[in-house]
Formats: sequence, C-alpha cells, structure tokens
Amino acid sequence: MNYEMRDTFGMYKEQNTGPGPFLMGADTLIGNHVFNHKDENLGDIKEIMLDVGQGKVSYAVLSFGAFLGIGEKLFAVPWDALTLDTKNKRFVLHVEKDRLKDAPGFDKAQWPNMADKNWAQDVDAYYGPLHQARVR
Repeated sequence: MNYEMRDTFGMYKEQNTGPGPFLMGADTLIGNHVFNHKDENLGDIKEIMLDVGQGKVSYAVLSFGAFLGIGEKLFAVPWDALTLDTKNKRFVLHVEKDRLKDAPGFDKAQWPNMADKNWAQDVDAYYGPLHQARVR
C-alpha cells in the first residue's frame, strides 16, 4: 500500500496544494513499500521511530523476508537512508537484498532498546554511507 492510498484527508492528491510529499503524516507512511535501486521489493514500513527529545525521525522499522507473516524479520533503518519515490509512491533504500538479509535485525516479539547509543551506533555503522552522520 502507498501513502496516497492511506491518505484519509486527501492531502497528497496531485491536484491538492497540501503538504505532501515534503511534509507527510507518519500514519500515511506506515505500510508503504520499500524497494531497492534494482527495483527489488525489500518489504514495507511497519513503524516510524521518533526521537522525541530531538524532535526528529530516527528510524523506519522495515519488515523483510516474510511469507504470509511467517519468518518476518524487522530492521531499524536510519530514516535518512530512505528516499521517497513520488513517481512510484514508495520508498527506496539503496542496499542489495543480500546485504539486508545480513543486517542487524530483531524479532517482532523482542524489540531492541533503540535509545541505547551502542545499538544505534551499530545500526548506523551497518548502513554507513547511506545516511548522514547524526549527532546523538
């Protein structure tokens, strides 16, 4: 599903002069598909993690590898590693599918402490040049 389909207010329609696509509601982005630069489906956004103290989006939690909900692995991807593809109404993550399979992930029943600086450094280091350095 894409953000235009989840838009209950009509703010992302082409004829509208609303806020999208540069300022968007988080609930319209959850469920959006994520593809890589090779047009391979990498999954979809399950959650958006906000750093409330800093007032910014830190991570998109991406699901990957599930078939009918079985074997689903979740990944926290640094938000700024994602690019919004407004033409195809989806996000792009410039990572090979095999690299994502090896990315630090977690089970939906055991979320990591994303506020832990060591955890954040490991995730940020894995995605390295895909996103800008962030001050924590």
